[in-house]
Amino acid sequence: MQLSPAMQDFILHWGEMGTKWGVNRSVAQIHALLHLSPKPMAADEICETLNLARSNVSTGIKELQGWKLVSVSRDLGDRRDKFHSIRDMFDLANVVIEGRRDREFAPTIAALEKVAAEAEGDTTPAAIKARMSETLETMQMFDKWYTDVAKLPRGVQLAALKLGARIARVLPKSS
Repeated sequence: MQLSPAMQDFILHWGEMGTKWGVNRSVAQIHALLHLSPKPMAADEICETLNLARSNVSTGIKELQGWKLVSVSRDLGDRRDKFHSIRDMFDLANVVIEGRRDREFAPTIAALEKVAAEAEGDTTPAAIKARMSETLETMQMFDKWYTDVAKLPRGVQLAALKLGARIARVLPKSS
């Protein structure tokens, strides 16, 4: 696959952003390439295009598959696996958000629930218990909001996204 300067910049930027998101740069670059590619790519094509070692690409693909960002397919008569990213941007965003919720947000809520319960039976000062409780309740509120919105049909989700801050027009006024 020949990369235009804009494609190279996209892949390089995605790799840089990956490091900020806690993802290995080459893993993020592999995802960016597969996201841009109009057709599924074999591992050797990815290696050649990104100038990465085969082991690096294999590890990266396994990581991306574990996150459900990349799937495998095969062509009749071709023994090579071909890889492709989620094509629909809405689905891609949902997979990323749900994955981060499962790996980061939900375990934090569970840890906060545990320490809040622990604090009830030890010498933790009341002001600290209140702060822990407020933190837990706020995180639970955001998590419930997310899970409720995630259950809505895509059309409703898109309408809410497009509505943005204008939703305040239909909500009761508060001081």
